[in-house]
Amino acid sequence: MDNPSGIFLCSGVSWGDDGPELSLTGRTGTPSTLPLETDVRLGFRVISGSGKRYCLGHYKVTDHCSREHFTCPDHSLAERGYQCGPCFARDDLRYMHDIHRSGIAPEGLKKYLAQPHWLYVATFGNGATKIGTASDLRKWGRLAEQGAIVARYVALARDGRIVRVLEDAVTADVGLQQAVRSAAKVASLASPRALKELVAINADAAASVRTMLASSVDLDGFDVVDEQWEAPPPVAFVLETPGLQVYPQVDGGDHGFLIQAVVGSTAMVRLDGTETDFLVDLSCLKGLLIEPGEFSSTVPDVQELLF
Repeated sequence: MDNPSGIFLCSGVSWGDDGPELSLTGRTGTPSTLPLETDVRLGFRVISGSGKRYCLGHYKVTDHCSREHFTCPDHSLAERGYQCGPCFARDDLRYMHDIHRSGIAPEGLKKYLAQPHWLYVATFGNGATKIGTASDLRKWGRLAEQGAIVARYVALARDGRIVRVLEDAVTADVGLQQAVRSAAKVASLASPRALKELVAINADAAASVRTMLASSVDLDGFDVVDEQWEAPPPVAFVLETPGLQVYPQVDGGDHGFLIQAVVGSTAMVRLDGTETDFLVDLSCLKGLLIEPGEFSSTVPDVQELLF
């Protein structure tokens, strides 16, 4: 990592062809990553003051497969979400979720949205189920980043505008939410429902969506599909591991652990001095300044975590 200060701004967990990694940016704007591989130790110290999250900059989208990230020039604190006001105003991606209603977006983003997009139904460890979208390029990885346990693709749309119209229609008619909180995803892995139940819940929800799309949506440019998403191997491993405990939030202090598996942004880890496996919500690091290194965690009192 080319960053003499050793301090990085974390932008969260991303999934690529090689699996999950922690995305970092040096103070000079140099991007880096920390692979979240099995049996690899992850240690870091959170530098940001209590409650302070920093702007993650903005993106310029060129076409269907190219985008450029720009670091916040002033290293400002985030004002809305994970951006300061000026970076939010410059960000091409801010038009993403409203273009199907407004028709307004920069040309590069319009080119990105012109590619085929998938509509999916995803189910998480506690049975919570959502509707969501993924570009053709991110068809598999989007669901891996979401931390889905079971998922099905229910429609293939000609472009990103059409798929978002479908997504809103499913929420209005079938009642499926469009987001599940990261804390709920972590907690659901500590006490998951049986995989057979989750498969059934997902299949029923997907069937309802396909029926609604086929009978109630008067819109050209999409096909109803029924395709299973293939979950990464760590999903089954985490579901089959008993006695998992939720680790305290990692938004301050020193932390260090051995990674056992990663589901979405949740890492199953082993701490020094204990045989208990913990679930760490790494999404809590988004927008924080961290210093990677040989740091260690204080072992939480498991009895306290139970209450």
